[in-house]
Amino acid sequence: MSLLPRAIVIGSDHAGFALKEELRAFLASRFADIPVEDVGCYSPDRVDYPTYGQLVASKVSKDATELVPSTLGIVVCGSGIGISIAANKVEGVRCALAHDHYSGKMSRMHNNANVLALGGRITGVDVAKEIVEAFVTTPFEGGRHADRVALIHGIEKQQESTC
Repeated sequence: MSLLPRAIVIGSDHAGFALKEELRAFLASRFADIPVEDVGCYSPDRVDYPTYGQLVASKVSKDATELVPSTLGIVVCGSGIGISIAANKVEGVRCALAHDHYSGKMSRMHNNANVLALGGRITGVDVAKEIVEAFVTTPFEGGRHADRVALIHGIEKQQESTC
């Protein structure tokens, strides 16, 4: 069984557009066997980040309970903060904002993050590529970390039952 995802979904707002385009090209060259779906935006014209955070997260959430997600997501806005908040509103999504290789790796290894958020205005292209490489290639460690991810899922379920 491959530990690499079967698909990657990527999206951004206008502030993350340039970095998203760089990452889309990087993914196509580095992971040619993994299809990448770009859900937008498709130009640097102003758009709202919650739309694209939700689009990516909705596609990833379909298999969010799997220990080895078949689909990973990448979202980019100016800082990475707003789009990560939006993505995390979708049930089953564990979106991690990463600023370096280590945080990209640990988000997968310990948190089984299934969406990566990056800041297009604060993360350089080469650093972003290193983060994406770590995020895509690092497997979830499981064990005690699986128990913690289950606790996170339990919080979601509690919220659903109180609504």
